[in-house]
Amino acid sequence: MLGYIWQCFYSSCLRFWLKWFLRLVTGRCELQRICARCKAGALRTAQIEYSLKSSKSKVLRAALSLKENGLDEHLAQIIQEKRIKEQKDPTFKLNLRQCLLQINAYNELFEAVEEVRKQVFDSENKEHENMLLKLWDLLMPSVKLESRITKQWGNIGFQGDDPKTDFRGMGMLGLTNLLFFSENYTDAARQVLSHASHPRLGYSYAIVGINLTEMAFRCFLLAGYLAYEFDKFWLEEEPESIMEFNRYREKFHDKVKGQLQMPEVTLIMTVDQEK
Repeated sequence: MLGYIWQCFYSSCLRFWLKWFLRLVTGRCELQRICARCKAGALRTAQIEYSLKSSKSKVLRAALSLKENGLDEHLAQIIQEKRIKEQKDPTFKLNLRQCLLQINAYNELFEAVEEVRKQVFDSENKEHENMLLKLWDLLMPSVKLESRITKQWGNIGFQGDDPKTDFRGMGMLGLTNLLFFSENYTDAARQVLSHASHPRLGYSYAIVGINLTEMAFRCFLLAGYLAYEFDKFWLEEEPESIMEFNRYREKFHDKVKGQLQMPEVTLIMTVDQEK
């Protein structure tokens, strides 16, 4: 409760006077100070986004939902609103522009991903069906499906005879990510599937992949990276059984969140070739 009261006090009162004092001392507004002290990257962009969200100015808040073709005009409005003398800070406009491009590109990407997540898998949709069958062919190239609805789907980690029931939580985003990983990292995907079929350390490959898609959606990472890294994490941890999945899922989630909190981190999938 005390923490909440302090946060409200800081947001409504103390932050305003602190910004006013720093403007008086440095001659720069908060946006200028952020651009000056933070090098280009996630930390600068995140702090600029927070500053704009917290502003009482409609002009500044509106910058978070701009399209690129209206960006330069709005930058001029911000500079006028904050009484910034460009000749004294010639790099500010360029730096702020880059941050706004990143913020708005991220927001547009999130909206696009959300649209895919909202799509329900439809057995009557040929595109959906073809994607599902392609997933099988990529992961099980030497085994032919006996029929569209079959227990064989369990071989790649689906729960029922018809995989469409497993896509309910993440919609088409779950299938899209499973297919993306299998299509672009085929050898790695088959390697992960072979680990998932281990008699003791095995897990439901497709179901775990859909769970990791949900995690990726929350963290907004590529699910292919998570699928490959989770497989390594699972083998290293050696859980007693798949019944412990939820506990290890949260442990893995905490690990990834810890990495994401480091502004300079870059998450790259490096595929190890098994001997």
